[in-house]
Amino acid sequence: MNERAQVSAELIIVIAAVLAVALLLVRGLQETAHEGSARLTNKSAEILSEIDDI
Repeated sequence: MNERAQVSAELIIVIAAVLAVALLLVRGLQETAHEGSARLTNKSAEILSEIDDI
């Protein structure tokens, strides 16, 4: 029974580590998407401004 509990504890630790890595990846992707959105908004504003100048 003790050996079974040890495996369960190790499995919980591995799952927690995998979830932590996944959370970091998702957070990084969200930041990248936010930066890309801001750049796209700025570039769109620049293009529309140039079109208005024509």
